[in-house]
Amino acid sequence: MALTARQLLEPLQASLDLNWLAAPAVRERPLDEPRLREAGGNAVGYLNPVRPNPIQVLGHTELAYLQHLGTNSRHDTLERILQTPTEILIVSDAQAVPNDLRTAAEASGIPVLTSPRPARQILDTLRHALTRRLAARQILHGVFMEVMGLGVLLTGPSGVGKSELALELLGRGHRLVADDAPEFRRTGPDAVHGRCPPLLADFIEVRGLGILNVRAMYGNHAVLEHKRLHLIIDLQPEEEPSASPDERLGQRDRHREVLGVPIPEVCLVLAPGRDLSVLIEAAVRNHVLRLSGYNAAEDFMQRQHQAMHKPES
Repeated sequence: MALTARQLLEPLQASLDLNWLAAPAVRERPLDEPRLREAGGNAVGYLNPVRPNPIQVLGHTELAYLQHLGTNSRHDTLERILQTPTEILIVSDAQAVPNDLRTAAEASGIPVLTSPRPARQILDTLRHALTRRLAARQILHGVFMEVMGLGVLLTGPSGVGKSELALELLGRGHRLVADDAPEFRRTGPDAVHGRCPPLLADFIEVRGLGILNVRAMYGNHAVLEHKRLHLIIDLQPEEEPSASPDERLGQRDRHREVLGVPIPEVCLVLAPGRDLSVLIEAAVRNHVLRLSGYNAAEDFMQRQHQAMHKPES
């Protein structure tokens, strides 16, 4: 479904005190997402008659410029402003909207809004909202949790026990972000954030128990709205091939690309008697050490090398 002006601006209603001057039908006008995405940081800007931005903000300076134009120049300028790619006009600082601008915008089907907020605040808020809304996104199968402060995605074949493991982790004080189908967005050059689709929020499905409400069972503190993805833990059945010596020592770094960002990955093999919740906490602690520059495998190999080359006494 195409993004509409209402869908983009409605979440900002409270923070910007937006007042719609457009008819309801105009509010549902689909925005040109490919053009907005291509424009990037220039998708929102001050009034520009020469190269109109898709979303234009009119502050004191911009309205004063229009007021000082002659009749013909003003008419030509309004035509240029309201041609493609302009899609939304917002007048800041509680200023009155000129009648000819409002009439021309209505004729072109372009939403016009006013706000008592300063133009700079409107620009910053809109740029941030547009960046988040248009960020590349991907849905991955698994359970996304916060474990010891880090965002951890539990993946693996269907029926391997991801949700049961999530329950164990919840009982140990960790938090659930999303079960089954977490949605991830790229929020920076090397950052991916995950959230739960609204329909699935608070719920987890466990075989034999059915649908459980985590918030109702464990309290508000057990559920997190969103989190940055730091680590992927892949759960594999015991019959998977044995790991190589490098993998057993932890010398081989594994990564999985999510939206073009390499995310560190650890593979845990399921076997009777293994306490996976403890192993996951250990994997997260080890990852934190690696982020600080310490690698246990390299430390071990270095000690072994020194012992082998130590002169005999």
